[in-house]
Amino acid sequence: MEQPTNGAEPADAADGSDEVLDRPLPEGVRRRVVALVSDAFGGLTVGELPAQLRQYARFTPTRRAKFAGNAMAAALESDPLFRRRISERIGQAQPELAGALEAGSPPAAADPVDVAAAAYVLRPAGWVKLVEAAGEEVQRADAERADEETRRELERLREELAQARGQTKSETERLRAELDTVRKESEALHRKLRSALSEVKRGEAAVRRSAAETDAVRAEAAAQVSAAESESRRLKARLGEAEASVEASRRAAREGRSVEDMRLRLLLDTVLDAARGLRRELALPPSTIRPADSVEAVEPGRMSPKDIAARALSETDPALLDQLLALPQAHLIVDGYNVTKTGYPQMPLEKQRLRLLGGLSVLAAQTGAEMTCVFDGAELAAPVLLAPPRGVRVLFSKAGVTADELIRQLARAEPPGRPVVVVSTDREVADGVAKAGARPVASALLLKRLSRV
Repeated sequence: MEQPTNGAEPADAADGSDEVLDRPLPEGVRRRVVALVSDAFGGLTVGELPAQLRQYARFTPTRRAKFAGNAMAAALESDPLFRRRISERIGQAQPELAGALEAGSPPAAADPVDVAAAAYVLRPAGWVKLVEAAGEEVQRADAERADEETRRELERLREELAQARGQTKSETERLRAELDTVRKESEALHRKLRSALSEVKRGEAAVRRSAAETDAVRAEAAAQVSAAESESRRLKARLGEAEASVEASRRAAREGRSVEDMRLRLLLDTVLDAARGLRRELALPPSTIRPADSVEAVEPGRMSPKDIAARALSETDPALLDQLLALPQAHLIVDGYNVTKTGYPQMPLEKQRLRLLGGLSVLAAQTGAEMTCVFDGAELAAPVLLAPPRGVRVLFSKAGVTADELIRQLARAEPPGRPVVVVSTDREVADGVAKAGARPVASALLLKRLSRV
């Protein structure tokens, strides 16, 4: 139902509107009044709202209380019609509280702040007393809370003071103990310092004695050097005399040797003339046989030792390697990593080297052949501390030189005709050593032979 908008009604004088607060609303009551007005605000139409509050009509109660609290409180105080409309909405929302206030007997169990806020809006008779009583209650509650907080804070401070005293006491005891320890250490250091000073004095005395002895030794050495120089000059004079005597003896010997040489030359000519006469007398033909013809060997066009070793044997038969190493002065050159990475690539490089060198050592002892094992130096992360096994020469290629090139250098260094066997599966290595006269064999052949060791 629409209410008149002239801003004053006769009934206000009878319902307590002539009562006036002589102090500001307590903060707690004011917040509760704003909340009540904000909740009842939503039940009014835009036309029922004061002009200054219409912009907040679509706000939620929470936002309305936050942004329009002051404006609603001012309108509630200055606009009786707005206050009555808000009172009607509160009476509809809280009929029991509104009825009790109108009857002058607010509920005893109700929150004094809620009662004061409703009384401020509804304005029943005696509402000022209710608001003031609520304010006093709030102040008393705040005072009690402040007293309780002060008491708790005091208890906390007392506990912290007790803890601080305990910590101070323990810290004092600890510092006293440390002070005693430092005092003892200081005394020990003083003793050590006095001892060190005594040692320094003794050392200085020893240095002075050493300096005196050194001066004496230097004087004696100077005397000995002077004597040695005199002796050296005397010996040089005698040496000059000896050299002159030797030179005279050499001249005499050369003169005597020239006569002897002439006699020997005459005797040699006589012997040669006699030999020529004897060959003519016996009619001896020139000799066509030379000492080299008596040495047994394979002549060109015939089967060589390399062919004999390979005859009737497979390239993968370990017996082929035995025959090759049985040749006189045989030299076995092994491409180390080529063999190990063919036979046991899953092992670390260090263990690969040790396993291969152990097998070659046994093979060298069995065959008596010279053996050289070559590893690529580029594979090394650090210098290798390796004691070569007995009978095996171990080489690592230098920086910038591969193991393949080092193997070819070793093959080319051997004299022609010496049996040289190179173990490598690398075709480039095999072709290179074959041109140098060496016999290449596969790594698998050596691995098979070592498996029998």
